[in-house]
Amino acid sequence: MVVNPFKPQQLIGRQAALKQVSQILADDGDLLLAGVPGSGRRTLLRHAARSVGARAIEIDCLRATDSNRFLQLLTEGIVAAFESPTELALMQQWSQEQPIILDITSSGQARLVWHPTPKNEWVLFQSLLALPQVMAEWLNCRVVMVFLNFSHIRSWDRSEKWQSYLRQEIQQQTQVSYALIATVAESWVQDSDVKVIVLGPLEDAELRPWLVTALAAEGLQFDPDCQSLELFLTYVQGHVGDAIALARRLWLDHRAFEEARLLINSTEHESSLPRRNGSTLSNPNASLDAQKQPLKAHMIYPHHVYRSTLALVEDLSLTFESLILLLPPSQVRVLESLALDPTDSPHSRDYIQKHQLSRGGGLQGALASLEQKGLVYGPDYGYRITMPLLAFWLKYHLA
Repeated sequence: MVVNPFKPQQLIGRQAALKQVSQILADDGDLLLAGVPGSGRRTLLRHAARSVGARAIEIDCLRATDSNRFLQLLTEGIVAAFESPTELALMQQWSQEQPIILDITSSGQARLVWHPTPKNEWVLFQSLLALPQVMAEWLNCRVVMVFLNFSHIRSWDRSEKWQSYLRQEIQQQTQVSYALIATVAESWVQDSDVKVIVLGPLEDAELRPWLVTALAAEGLQFDPDCQSLELFLTYVQGHVGDAIALARRLWLDHRAFEEARLLINSTEHESSLPRRNGSTLSNPNASLDAQKQPLKAHMIYPHHVYRSTLALVEDLSLTFESLILLLPPSQVRVLESLALDPTDSPHSRDYIQKHQLSRGGGLQGALASLEQKGLVYGPDYGYRITMPLLAFWLKYHLA
């Protein structure tokens, strides 16, 4: 598998949001970071935690299919945050009075284990949720507990008992901040002290410097007229995840082209060498020498951006098709309309008639559901499709 050199080591844009989140964590505040997948929510939180010297414990609730699995993910996150011998010794001391054991495997890996029964899961949850506060007090540090896809807990916590207790702990613990990552803010957050920060698409001015620098580091540069750069920015529309994916595709396509060119050149070189009998003599090292040559700097023109984008969305077509199949027809119709004919007024009479959309509550319900699923932005961002590559794919196949 080819390593992705475009996976950012630094935060792309979001400097104002980083300052805001860092201040919340420094003040022992709790927050909900809302935004669509690929907007950089987790990366932002990691940078903010690092800036205030906090340990980050990450739990992806989407992977928690039941309460026992949730507890396993919680323990994995805690151990990953406190893995030094001194910290493990403190955790071992804590576990002596708990129904939990700190186990060290033969390979030296630490893990918290217990004997699972339906009766003790609630006690385990209470103990584990208190552990980060205990460790923070002992080590005199701050801790951030990051819950991704928090609302997914409801798939097994039907009575909301676990959610209610977690919300209670959010208000009480003094050295532990809670950061919930979700697509949109839920109603209960509005009635709490949890701060809400919404990440929208990046401005082109924020994305452009990283993009130019990252591609230049791999020997690629945009055409002097910047038409290819502007086309790239148009295709990704401020979506960090799509920008990374498209930059990587451009780079891979360039590598494939250069490797094919070098192979052709080395073959032609071999065939042109003189042989003793008057014909030609092949050089077994010529192909190897050609492959060792560094890839030359390459200019990116608009047709390169278009071809790479088209190839990328075709690779993603199975994923996009599966996504569309899961949506009700009314929502698919809205998505297709917004892809073919973007508008910030999908409720207008002309737009509804033009695309034969349902009127009134049907259209509003479809838009609200698509926003909840992270597929369409709300009115603040003009009802754009949140996944630009999905929009490109829809438009290409429908046009």
